[in-house]
Amino acid sequence: MSSQNKKVQSYRLSISDGDTHENIWTRKFSKSNFAVLLLSVFFIVLALFFSIIAFTPIRSLIPGYPDANSKHTAIQNAIKIDSLEKVITRWELYTENLANVLEGGEPVSMDSVIALYAKKAEAKDEAYLSERDSALKAMVVDAEQFDVSGQKRQLPIEGLHFFAPLQGEVVLGYDPIRHPYVDVHASQNSVVKAALGGAVIFDGFNDESGYTIVIQHDDDIVTVYKNAVKLMKKAGDRVSAGTSIALAGDGSERSHLHFELWQKGETLNPTDYINF
Repeated sequence: MSSQNKKVQSYRLSISDGDTHENIWTRKFSKSNFAVLLLSVFFIVLALFFSIIAFTPIRSLIPGYPDANSKHTAIQNAIKIDSLEKVITRWELYTENLANVLEGGEPVSMDSVIALYAKKAEAKDEAYLSERDSALKAMVVDAEQFDVSGQKRQLPIEGLHFFAPLQGEVVLGYDPIRHPYVDVHASQNSVVKAALGGAVIFDGFNDESGYTIVIQHDDDIVTVYKNAVKLMKKAGDRVSAGTSIALAGDGSERSHLHFELWQKGETLNPTDYINF
């Protein structure tokens, strides 16, 4: 077998002086050694590159990597979300309390408050969290109570334009102690309108008050309409000022609309703001 056909088993890498041809450095290696050397260099360069990206400020130059601004915004949004959860809890308690009072029940007890907070604290179930998220979105869209980008402008109640829920004679006026609402005469099947735009938070019926509908408005204002003979809206509906919401008047001695005006948990005299 000729020497050209012999299999080369090893190689030699030399560095020599260009003028004197003196051998300065020599290294012998095989194919396997060369492959190991290349792989070692590759992994060393890869580790060095990863370390530079992971442990130096250069990582902030990567497109899409969160910078200090993004982290600050995320923290602020988390604080706002926590605040919104507390506001939602207060509105839940307020709505529940108002509904209980309107139906002749008792106000929400402190035990209920504690139980509600405990329920929120133990909310680990994904379905419950999804339900609460949907409720928050519905409240934001339908009631427009919250604005995460800034404070919502509030007008004094004297600057609001109320629609008369019913045009008629006030047969029984307002008294803050004995009669904290007004009764307005209603001819048969008179149309009752929303005094302001808002969201319906309660609708129901009982023998004493007939059909009842409650609307939550901006600026912590609530209006209550009782003694209706038919409701045209239900809880969850969004209504505009002047929208038809019910019919009142059945031709009996109770042919009147019972109308209440509340702000921040206190009753107001409707005739101070509305011309019936």
